[in-house]
Amino acid sequence: MDYLESDLFRDCTGGAPMLQKATYHWATITCEFLDAVQGLELGELLHDESFGLFEAMSAIEMMDPKMDAGMLCNRGNKKAKSFEQAVSDSTLKLNNFSNRELIDIIDTTLACIVSWLEGHSLAQTVFTNLYLHKPYSIEDRTLKVFSLAVYKVLEIIKEFIHKAIVYEEEDFQPMHYGYHLNPDLSEQRMIGMLREVEEELHKKSRSKFQNGQPLPNEMDETVALYARIKFVRVFYQALTLLLQRKEDPQPAITDCQRLFVTATDMLLIMQKTVQSDAQQSNILEHAQVLGFEPLINQRLLPPTFPRYTKIKPKEEALVYFEDIIERLKTVCKIHGISSFHQALDFFIEFSKSSPCLLSRSALQLLYLGSHSAVLASNPNILKELLKDAAKSFISPPALMAKAIVSNQQAKMYVDTFFSHCTRPFANLLQLCGHNRARQRDKLAHLLEEFTSLQDEAERVDAYLHNISISCTWSRPHLACFGTWILYHTLRIMIMYLLAGFELELYSVHEYYYIYWYLYEFLYGWLVSALTRADSFLVEQELIGELRKTKGNKKIKPKYKKKARPYNRDILFFQALQNMCGGYYKALIGFRIDEKLTMPHPQFDSEQVRYEHRFAPFQSLLTPPPVQYSEFRDMTSPARCSQQAIDSMYLYIAGCKHFHQARQLLETVTPLDPEVVELLKICKTNFVVLKLLAGGHKKESTTSPNFDFSKHRHFPIIKL
Repeated sequence: MDYLESDLFRDCTGGAPMLQKATYHWATITCEFLDAVQGLELGELLHDESFGLFEAMSAIEMMDPKMDAGMLCNRGNKKAKSFEQAVSDSTLKLNNFSNRELIDIIDTTLACIVSWLEGHSLAQTVFTNLYLHKPYSIEDRTLKVFSLAVYKVLEIIKEFIHKAIVYEEEDFQPMHYGYHLNPDLSEQRMIGMLREVEEELHKKSRSKFQNGQPLPNEMDETVALYARIKFVRVFYQALTLLLQRKEDPQPAITDCQRLFVTATDMLLIMQKTVQSDAQQSNILEHAQVLGFEPLINQRLLPPTFPRYTKIKPKEEALVYFEDIIERLKTVCKIHGISSFHQALDFFIEFSKSSPCLLSRSALQLLYLGSHSAVLASNPNILKELLKDAAKSFISPPALMAKAIVSNQQAKMYVDTFFSHCTRPFANLLQLCGHNRARQRDKLAHLLEEFTSLQDEAERVDAYLHNISISCTWSRPHLACFGTWILYHTLRIMIMYLLAGFELELYSVHEYYYIYWYLYEFLYGWLVSALTRADSFLVEQELIGELRKTKGNKKIKPKYKKKARPYNRDILFFQALQNMCGGYYKALIGFRIDEKLTMPHPQFDSEQVRYEHRFAPFQSLLTPPPVQYSEFRDMTSPARCSQQAIDSMYLYIAGCKHFHQARQLLETVTPLDPEVVELLKICKTNFVVLKLLAGGHKKESTTSPNFDFSKHRHFPIIKL
């Protein structure tokens, strides 16, 4: 702490005040400061009127390399040299590279590309490589071709990302700071140049002797260099095939799969021959590699505090490329999916793995191409897909019965309805391509669009129902489109709430009303919508059989038990509903036993928190939003039996829910990995709640631990 002693005094003539020289008294307060912070728990902050949250977020922690970029970027007196200066000083050679030097340059450049894909700028990552500034000036053919190939790879990756438009500022920096990413080389010429270098290196690797002496180390390095050039070539070639839009994409997808297998084989060789650089993890330490100058582009950066750039270690970068290739293999499977509902499920499941930006963008482009281009140029593509989706979901008579289809007025209403559906459903698909944190924000806005669709679906259903009554061989059109829209609305609502667990937005004391909402309403409504669609599909199949037998009286209709098309989904969602019920009742029991840490009443309002968590649901028509007053009435002990006040009764009820969920999950076939994990969670939580119901740790006030390591949304309860 320092304080300033300064006095203003007037001279004897009464003239202007004069400023006395300031005297500073410095005192060490380290001990006092450490004593003062002993009263703060981990994560707590001390708030002051003159230093609030805004000032804290805007502040720079001086002398911290993570916050004060000047500590890292301006260390030492070394002057950054440009390509021309380094060549003139003979510190940057253009020829006569050893194989190890070329391997290090290539591996470090690939690590910089990975760092760029993770959200850092090109200027601070890839273009710290001086050889990329003037690739045509390089005399070594291998390095020259590789440098040009890097430009082409950057160009095609950027094209994927710009066309898909599923990136945010934390995902990708689009600026290239004046670097021209499109060298005057065609795709065929670039691939041909890489092939020529491959063949040359392959011939060298086959030469086992030179002057009668074996050279095992040099031969191994030649093979390693060959693997890297071939990897760049097949990776670039595969991305090029994925980006091309053809009438029949299947041959291109087959070629891509073959190229990805080759790339994986090359990566195995690269991983075995990479030189470890575990110590070289930041932007300055990779300057030890020949040709890299981390500070060369510092003047190109905008006039803000530079972002701390951490270059991936080479080993991790190769693992990152391996993951990209595996994801792109998965992305290629979208071409085998024709149903919109299956495609949507594919998008949602793929997004759960938190894929990289490149693979997310590739999935968007492979299914429908550029989002804005599809809606602007040919929206009928998606409209027909949605018609088929609604037909397969619930078989609405408006899309099945000839009497209704031939009605021009009805046809116009149906076409208008599906035209209005294209943008919300396209936004839903595109939303799955964004990162997980941004998805939750976009889900809230998407619910507003589905609210208007619900209203339109109800009006169209009412009109079509009147027409369907006069149709002899058609069942009534009762809320078919409304049920279809409701199904997707409920899935969006569930995704929104569950995303809060994944992003760790909820405090433990908030869990009970999140699980309550899922248990009492959302999963129940979802099971009801699927059951309704299931019954409609079976009825439609029976009507079809009756039509076939009507013309031939000798053939008796077969009334055999029909398979329930949504039986697996209904069982699965019923199991999740029971799990949510188990968590809800267990949490209420913990609250009664005072085992949960609750916020101080002076700074807490449960109503405010409740309304904030469910604010996006307020505009929906169906299901109607549950207001806080209704929630309190429905969960108050007065509405339940007197036993509900006892925590032991609640633990027993929670046991029953987890047992019921386990029984339902055991009937779900096939048993995918998620179902297996949920079964383990149900068994564990059943045992824990059974112990609590028996009085285990009754007097303990230790808060239970909720372990989300097995599943992102349904934790294991640990005492």
